[in-house]
Amino acid sequence: MVFSRKKTTNLTSGPLASPGEYYPGVSKTRSSRGLLKALATAAIIVAIFGLGFAAGRGDIAIRNQLASTANHGLPADLDYSSVEEVYDRLKEAYDGQMNADKLLEGVKRGLVAATNDPYTEYFNPTEAKDFADSLSGSFTGIGAELGKNGDDQIIIVAPLAGYPAEKAGLKPQDIIANINGQSTSGISLSSAVRQIRGEEGTTVKLTIVRNSDQPFDVSIVRQKINLPSVEYKIENGIGYLKLNQFNDATPSEARAAAKEFIAKDVRGTVVDLRGNPGGYLSGAVDVSSLWLPSGTVVVSERRGNKVVSTERANGSSPLKGLPTIVLIDKGSASASEIMAGALRDHKAAKIVGVKSFGKGSVQRIDGLGGGGELKITIARWFTPSGISIDKSGITPDYVVEISKDATAGQDPQKDKALELLNKSSNT
Repeated sequence: MVFSRKKTTNLTSGPLASPGEYYPGVSKTRSSRGLLKALATAAIIVAIFGLGFAAGRGDIAIRNQLASTANHGLPADLDYSSVEEVYDRLKEAYDGQMNADKLLEGVKRGLVAATNDPYTEYFNPTEAKDFADSLSGSFTGIGAELGKNGDDQIIIVAPLAGYPAEKAGLKPQDIIANINGQSTSGISLSSAVRQIRGEEGTTVKLTIVRNSDQPFDVSIVRQKINLPSVEYKIENGIGYLKLNQFNDATPSEARAAAKEFIAKDVRGTVVDLRGNPGGYLSGAVDVSSLWLPSGTVVVSERRGNKVVSTERANGSSPLKGLPTIVLIDKGSASASEIMAGALRDHKAAKIVGVKSFGKGSVQRIDGLGGGGELKITIARWFTPSGISIDKSGITPDYVVEISKDATAGQDPQKDKALELLNKSSNT
């Protein structure tokens, strides 16, 4: 996922952390843009309900506030009478206690759900904190990236190596049909994340559907997930750079790795973006800058058919011209897709693996009163050559599937990368 941060914050999504998992593709870029008019409308609706309940006279406050919406610069033809009618009927006839806070939260979630966009979400204060924890790379869960497929089902984007989800045998594209016996049909991604997360050492039971086979249950013990954003090593003259996600620390850690590669005079690099769900857009741009000269376009943001923003490489490019292979898989999303696409478009790298996730939308995070947050899709990302990432993903130059050999300690994708680098150094 790719995000941008502000109290409003701009993001771009792909898989990122969920319950020990990741939300799909978040990349952060700081933005100063104001709220969209639609958001202002939503905020007014919520404010109307809030005033009504707080005063104990919801119907009067709602009518008064609706009458004054023109003063907020909102479209004159918006008709809130049906919303008012629902509240009136509930107040008049409902046989039970109505919880004002729950009704307000329901309004917020309903507004967001009506967009039919899995990456536009409302977070209450607890969920907002969980989301921030996910981006930090430290959380308690099962260690998997979560997303949604085209049928709005909760899926495993990729299990994280060495963590409970992988050890339990979960695979990319597995559908999570139930969580602790409760159906996931129609629930939001953040709700699934919240249900899977829990105290360290406790168990969560998932019902999994794989390749239209019969569902089966998997019980997984939750674990503290501490995911370093960058890992690197040098083997046989090749620098290996593993990027697990793009967070605040990623650019400086990746630059330190690049410095080591240059000091040891490596003859090529392998950049492993497999299972990388995304993160902050600024991180992807900064790391791409290790290969791309300052000023080079890394990604453009389009709203409709109009380019509204362009992100460019910055700083020095110590790895410029060094033979490089990028590894991607179905778990590579958002910011990682942006980086892979930029390096290939500028002929700085070849790509090996399988088609990536396809998370190329831009989200903005807006802070709300009371500590909640609103994550809103505001645009789409395109590679420097104008290729849309969203729903299409990145197709490798060399398609290499992960076979059963991978479970025996083999890595055919990495082997292909090394083969290509060895050929390059011998020519």
